[in-house]
Amino acid sequence: MTEKALRLGTRRSKLAMAQSGQVADAVSQVTGRPVELVEITTYGDVSREHLAQIGGTGVFVAALREALARGEVDFAVHSLKDLPTTQPDELVVAAIPVREDPRDVMVTRDALKLTDLPRGARIGTGSPRRMAQLNAYARGHGMDFETVPIRGNVDTRIGYVRKGELDAVVLAAAGLNRVGRSDEVTDFLSVDTILPAPGQGALAVETTADNAELIAALAELDDPFTRAAVTAERSLLAALEAGCSAPVGALADLLADGQTVKEMRLRGVVGSTDGATLVQLSTTGPVPETHEAAMALGRELAAEMLAQGAAGLMGERAQ
Repeated sequence: MTEKALRLGTRRSKLAMAQSGQVADAVSQVTGRPVELVEITTYGDVSREHLAQIGGTGVFVAALREALARGEVDFAVHSLKDLPTTQPDELVVAAIPVREDPRDVMVTRDALKLTDLPRGARIGTGSPRRMAQLNAYARGHGMDFETVPIRGNVDTRIGYVRKGELDAVVLAAAGLNRVGRSDEVTDFLSVDTILPAPGQGALAVETTADNAELIAALAELDDPFTRAAVTAERSLLAALEAGCSAPVGALADLLADGQTVKEMRLRGVVGSTDGATLVQLSTTGPVPETHEAAMALGRELAAEMLAQGAAGLMGERAQ
């Protein structure tokens, strides 16, 4: 007889279903068991408020975690940037697979690049982090555009440009890649221009801490380099005491000498949404071999940023 299907909890959005489907296929290959998707609606999916107002952190995650706790699903897939930085004891992130492209991208009218946007251009984004860095870029390059707060899925956001309501929208490259729409990107924003959200492009595969057999199976999907990088980024976010709706960008990347990975560089930024003030720093060290070493890298950079005034730029501090 065939083994019972594993139940994977996922949000209902097209993007969530796409990335959960990819994980389901990988888990099926590792375990030899079928995996069925269980669609769960989260507060973040039904609320029409802007993420910054509903407190960003955890709004897409809580319902999935409750389903795990109740035993309605065996494991869940989250976009890592949606996960709160404090991990509940009863749950474990068993796998962080290889990261997708972490960059932000623009979809613009007339295939314009960021540098080609005309004066007064309207750029849609629901992210204070993107607003802060875009506005700082405009100030630094003598450009004049307006950032407009928007919400909605990929279709809705791109629709604003197609209908002529906005000149451009900013999205995550990873999301468009996963739903097969990367051909609509008109400009990939360099991480030197816009640092992504901590954990952007990475997925977290979460299960209950008492399910040793499933934890062991899921661990085969884990990518140690991605895990070290996002752990450092999220440690920075936690040490700044910021939720995932705060204007914080972070990216840890590996510096290689030929084929040999030598060091990890962690960059962080926090800014006022008008772009008038930006605290941007980086640190480089040995590639963290342990969870604690990756956490320490993030904490150290956060301490330097706080010393340079980052705390005052965070808006409402996360409780």
